[in-house]
Amino acid sequence: MLHKPATSPDTASVSQALPHDSATRHVAGAALYIDDVLEPAGTLHVVPVGAKIAAGKILAMDLDAVRAAPGVVTVLTAADVPGRNDVSPVQFDVDPCLAEERIEFHSQVVFCVVGRTRDEARRAGRLARITYEEAAPVVSVDEALDHGGEVMPDYVFGQGDPDAALDKAEHRLQGSIRVGGQEHFYLEGQVALATPGEAGDMHVLSSTQHPSEVQHVVARVFGVADAAVECAVRRMGGGFGGKESQASQWAALAALAARVTGKPCKLRLDRDDDMAMTGKRHDFLVNYDVGFDDEGVIGGYDITYAARCGYSADLSLGICDRAMFHADNAYFLGDCRVATRRMKTNTVSNTAFRGFGGPQGMMGIERVIDAIAWRLGRDPLDIRKANFYAPGRDVTPFGQTVEDNVILDLVETLEKSSEYRARRRQVTAFNETSAILKKGIALTPVKFGISFTLIHLNQAGALVHVYSDGSVHLNHGGTEMGQGLYQKVAQVTADVFGIGVDRVKIMATSTAKVPNTSPTAASSGTDLNGMAARIASRTIRDRMAAFAAGEFGVAVESVEFRGGHVTAGDKKIDFNELARQCVLARISLSSTGYYRTPKIHWDRPAGRGRPFLYFAYGAACSEVTVDTLTGEMKVDRVDILHDVGRSINPAIDIGQIEGGFVQGMGWLTTEELVFDGKGRLATHAPSTYKIPTAGDIPADFRVALYDNQNREDVVGRSKAVGEPPLMLPISVFSAIADAIHSLAPGAPVLLNAPATPEEILKAIKAIMRPS
Repeated sequence: MLHKPATSPDTASVSQALPHDSATRHVAGAALYIDDVLEPAGTLHVVPVGAKIAAGKILAMDLDAVRAAPGVVTVLTAADVPGRNDVSPVQFDVDPCLAEERIEFHSQVVFCVVGRTRDEARRAGRLARITYEEAAPVVSVDEALDHGGEVMPDYVFGQGDPDAALDKAEHRLQGSIRVGGQEHFYLEGQVALATPGEAGDMHVLSSTQHPSEVQHVVARVFGVADAAVECAVRRMGGGFGGKESQASQWAALAALAARVTGKPCKLRLDRDDDMAMTGKRHDFLVNYDVGFDDEGVIGGYDITYAARCGYSADLSLGICDRAMFHADNAYFLGDCRVATRRMKTNTVSNTAFRGFGGPQGMMGIERVIDAIAWRLGRDPLDIRKANFYAPGRDVTPFGQTVEDNVILDLVETLEKSSEYRARRRQVTAFNETSAILKKGIALTPVKFGISFTLIHLNQAGALVHVYSDGSVHLNHGGTEMGQGLYQKVAQVTADVFGIGVDRVKIMATSTAKVPNTSPTAASSGTDLNGMAARIASRTIRDRMAAFAAGEFGVAVESVEFRGGHVTAGDKKIDFNELARQCVLARISLSSTGYYRTPKIHWDRPAGRGRPFLYFAYGAACSEVTVDTLTGEMKVDRVDILHDVGRSINPAIDIGQIEGGFVQGMGWLTTEELVFDGKGRLATHAPSTYKIPTAGDIPADFRVALYDNQNREDVVGRSKAVGEPPLMLPISVFSAIADAIHSLAPGAPVLLNAPATPEEILKAIKAIMRPS
């Protein structure tokens, strides 16, 4: 059911499969990233140096040899911070830009070397002599639970009486699953270039998803007004959430160096340092208790998520909350209790990652559904369908009614197109005759809420100019990290004026153009910024239409913009010519646009509200083969059907679905974060941390768009696509568990994520162990 692009002349750009605005430059190597920008004369280079312990105190720090090293201009410590030594994105926590006395995690930045070259600064940093008083670190979630350390209080919401429902259930299961973290591994690492201006002003180029956050943090560290700092970014080489809050520290350090030296300063983290010094996806320990009937329908549910947050809160409040919001995935849970514990550890503070806690939340319930199916001897897909939201069973644990539910139709459409039932029989037949290799198959759903759960972030601004030659300048608060946001918003803008998207000039995001922006996150970039740009463009178009109506003596309602022309009655004029005439007539062709998401509200103390404007849906059917002797696994085939509403750009949307699936598959199968007992990250380079490669992409990979349109009034009636696809490869994890289950039907499968060969072998050993 591929989405068919609209052919109406009113949508000449929207719904067309147009290439990414920088696609050609990406391939040619001509797309400029911050490290490609020509450095101003005299640019210095900043290298942060991290602590060699994970917990304790700094007793003495001798940096004389560092300062005396060749090429060193200066060394920065916490004493050089003129304002507040805090880069935290939240108001109730402190996250030092440079450590002062206490060390909270291994590789926490202690000082920075500012040198003429990056190589000289890196070499000089090794000459420091620091004496520590080391303490025993708390590294894992289990250790944190034992020691009781938390970065913020526990939080619970739910409905009904889960204890009573569990007690009276016909069947009851208890269990747990560990869900691993994930390194962002963006191709472009953390980087910033700061250039000092006059009167203490600072201009910062930052690879950030949140330019306004960088502006606020730099101003805070300096102790100056926000208006004295400008942050800009044209594009990032990937972000995935890792540059939402955590780009700020590196921008602040580059800016601090520029302030101290009076010279432009650039900071680009080495890959090993980047992995050790920046946060990851939160890993969770999930414990559940579920009651269900003979048909597998859940009647009582109690689940607790314990998250490794790291040493400070960062964005853990929203991430853990979103895990709770997705503890149901696509299922009605009956009487339920959903709880989280936000554990403090002596590891780097974990942060946003594509899905923002939602994937971890879904993993819990999908394990439960599989466990119910194993207990009852049923096909897991039948248990999933029996528990889907439906009329009369359509209220989430947090009180939002599911109004746009298409999950059953979508799943049954995929069930048919993927030939799930026939392939299930083939898998069973294969396993009966194959002693070593075992196949598994699973079809799992996704229901993902779209909006920031921190309500004030659901706003956006845009600035649009039409020049006298008819070309359009587009600026908005969204950032481009390869996901095609700029292209989509340009298509929306072009359609308002009825011109080709080639007439729209996409400009870098800048806090000097659009203030108080929200991060490009929560899959809301197109919804928010597309609407703001459309509002700004319509304001200009309406002025142009009023002028044309007056010039041609027609009603303003009859003026139409399409195909690069403007028609007014029987008159027709080029858009470019009308723009020229408007300028001559002193008609303003510039406007801002502002949009705030309607309908949403959230009462966190009560645990009730409508935090999401709508839900995006999808489903994936995955088939795998597992070698039971080695634990190695291969994904044989993947079928995906995903709901993007009425697609603004099907080519970009399909690319996001494919990329999100592979990234999520890496999280659940190969990407393993390992911290040793000293709190050191052992998997801090590509040699020890395995992201998916081209060879891991399923050879048979089928992606289609579900024929649907958003019932909410968003741009083009589209739906967000950035994060939801990352949860589709839960089907791969469930298929692996299904293959293992074939070894002992009816027994539980104790498989944790990521399902590395070692984890698969552990699960095989556990299921084969005599009872």
